Amino acid sequence: MTLTRPTAGASDATGPSPRSGTGKAVAVLVLVTLGALIPLLGPSAALHGTGEAAAPGVVGIALLRAVLFAALCVPVGELFVNRLARSVPGAPPAAPRSWAPYAAAAGFVAALGLASVVATGNLVPHSLAEIDIGGLYESRDGKLALLEVNAFLVAGLCSRSARPATQVWPLAAVVVAEALRAHPTTEQSPLVGSGLTLVHLTCAALWVGGLLYVLRTLRRWGPTEAGAALLGLYARVAVVLLAVITATGVCSTLRRMPPGTVLHQLTATAYGRVLLAKVLLVAVVAALALWARFRLRRAPDPLTACSPARAEVVALGVVVVVSGLLTALPVPIRW
Repeated sequence: MTLTRPTAGASDATGPSPRSGTGKAVAVLVLVTLGALIPLLGPSAALHGTGEAAAPGVVGIALLRAVLFAALCVPVGELFVNRLARSVPGAPPAAPRSWAPYAAAAGFVAALGLASVVATGNLVPHSLAEIDIGGLYESRDGKLALLEVNAFLVAGLCSRSARPATQVWPLAAVVVAEALRAHPTTEQSPLVGSGLTLVHLTCAALWVGGLLYVLRTLRRWGPTEAGAALLGLYARVAVVLLAVITATGVCSTLRRMPPGTVLHQLTATAYGRVLLAKVLLVAVVAALALWARFRLRRAPDPLTACSPARAEVVALGVVVVVSGLLTALPVPIRW
């Protein structure tokens, strides 16, 4: 598979691109991101004027949830891209150092912090004496929290073993636990909601973590034809991932916000405001992905697509943080 049109003096994928369009694109990205982050200056800003009350420790819970999501994306992306790289002809044997052990450690700490909140009745513990470890086994949320803690621990051990690919199973357990946690049994058709979240979270982890590891791999490989081929292969899969993420996101939104109330709740509820900010950010990410794909196909040096791809990674990082905040806010009422 050849996606490159080699030219003399092709720029190094690891070096900065001097093209004037990059600066303009970054400026646009910063402006749109700042606009999207207006309702995200804090939970209090998102909740202002909605009549909703924030859950105790919403800032800390949002941060822990964002760390957990990021810790899931990193190893999933590494496993995904390593599989793609094996199908690239002439791929260099060198690979970037795995961040999976560090991600598993961060995920373990975040999951442990979230479990401690569940163990105190969804209140922020102020001392170890307030944490009822045994009580975690008596509730559905407690069991799911423990599952995530243990899954990250096992994933970390697998990542350091001779068969790091085995970490896919504990990582899958984290995704399943998150999907079930997001949809309690009191919700209407909870299994449908869990199924949508399962697909949405899996595709998001592949997209975010995959792009990060592709860029790290290209930096390691340098300006090679195999690097452009790997980026092109990832780009084709990313199109499908984005389509599935969009479809499952829309379906999940309509389950929580009936069509007749969506526009009102997007501005009148904290959940809706943050969701709107997330949609704007994803739109920016999609535009950057489209720009990278255009460069990959049309530019004399396809590796110039790395510039918008790097901006895309930054924007996706913000999306992960927004997603963490979204899970900590009150779910809108079905009117």
